[in-house]
Amino acid sequence: MLDELIVSLSPQTLASGSAEERATFGLFAVVANEHLLTAGEDVSQKELRHGPHVAGYPIAEWLVWNWWRLRWEIGRPSDENAACRWDFAHRMSTIGEGYVWPNITISSDGLQSYLFSEPSRNPEMMLFRYFGAPGRQTVPAASLETAVDGFVADILTRLERAGVHETNLHRLWADLRMEREDHELARFRRLEAQLGYEPDEADEDAIRRRLDDAVELGEEALGEIAADATLGDDALRGMMSAGDFADIALQNGFEANPNDAITLGDMPGMPQPGQVEAWRLGQLFAKGIRAQESLEEHRISDTALANFAGSVSDAISRQSGHPSTISFALDGQDGRTHMSLRSRWETGRRFDLARLIGDRLLRNQIHGSPEPLFPATRASSYRQKMQRAFAAELLSPFAVVDDMLGGDYSEEKQNEVAAHFTVSPMTIQTQLVNHRRIDRDDAPDIAEHSPYS
Repeated sequence: MLDELIVSLSPQTLASGSAEERATFGLFAVVANEHLLTAGEDVSQKELRHGPHVAGYPIAEWLVWNWWRLRWEIGRPSDENAACRWDFAHRMSTIGEGYVWPNITISSDGLQSYLFSEPSRNPEMMLFRYFGAPGRQTVPAASLETAVDGFVADILTRLERAGVHETNLHRLWADLRMEREDHELARFRRLEAQLGYEPDEADEDAIRRRLDDAVELGEEALGEIAADATLGDDALRGMMSAGDFADIALQNGFEANPNDAITLGDMPGMPQPGQVEAWRLGQLFAKGIRAQESLEEHRISDTALANFAGSVSDAISRQSGHPSTISFALDGQDGRTHMSLRSRWETGRRFDLARLIGDRLLRNQIHGSPEPLFPATRASSYRQKMQRAFAAELLSPFAVVDDMLGGDYSEEKQNEVAAHFTVSPMTIQTQLVNHRRIDRDDAPDIAEHSPYS
């Protein structure tokens, strides 16, 4: 069944080991979207199996301890030390305890969870050789929650039946359930994880100061800013505050009137966020705008783009001596909006302004009363991927791009099309990858990370 994640353990007998291991020993299997991610070969028995024979207790312990990061942390940090810590929280192969665990990486974009299964890296040295599974499996984040909760409940039941009580897992699970049920504590843990920290690892007062910013910026916007901060060397110190946004808006911003911004009529059957890939949803909204405004195959001028944003007509050409690290729109209590664009280049400013237009449209359509801050960040959250896809389709509609290229995907032809629409070559390249016209390996600018994949 698609959008389904199953984490299971079929009971087996273990003659020796701790009480926790013996009570929870079995054949471990992970199935996502009907794809078996744990399949492999027992080398000593020369037997193919759905998964390894392992103790379920350390798996459950790992899942519970890392629950907040598995659910809410977005993207692997660029800092080497932080990236190493990320691996221990997201890669199942790091569980330890003497077993050969699957090479499964679990990550999230806030609304969807991703599972990537790789073959064993040193198969000749493994007792169980994993085959891996093709591609990355995507499931709703709610499916990950359900699967983890069900697996942990099963392990706890087995412990109780075996007379094994008051284990570390019991304590961790009780703490996690309390945190998830307490609204304020859940907010704390969620932001902590979005910044890449383990429970109680970060400075508590600093986290609470950032949580207070939600009054001026918005709760979801706060998470977007946190995800962007993890791309720096020190996430908590580098996370922008409400005061930072207000200062930049005054020094580097230009005014806009949200009442003058473009709106989109009803689009029956539009999927909700998380029901489809982020880039598909962003693309659908952009197609709706182009159809509504009868833009057809035409390039959108700088002035028209500014009008769509309800901003000053010279928003693209206007420059400032105080550049921002994030493009954003910040609604004030007076009904006016201050916008700031990060890039000094025309293509970058056009793209970011289109992202902000899309973000307001998407938030209005989905939430009705959006938060004050609309950030366009470097992070790979669902919201940011929607923005990027919207901007790409609005500025350079793929059907027209594809027709102009005519099957010629050379760098020269891509640059020609990019210049026609005044977008960066990477925008065209990314569209070609997402529409499977070229392989990711043939797109050097996005080989490591697609802006909206």
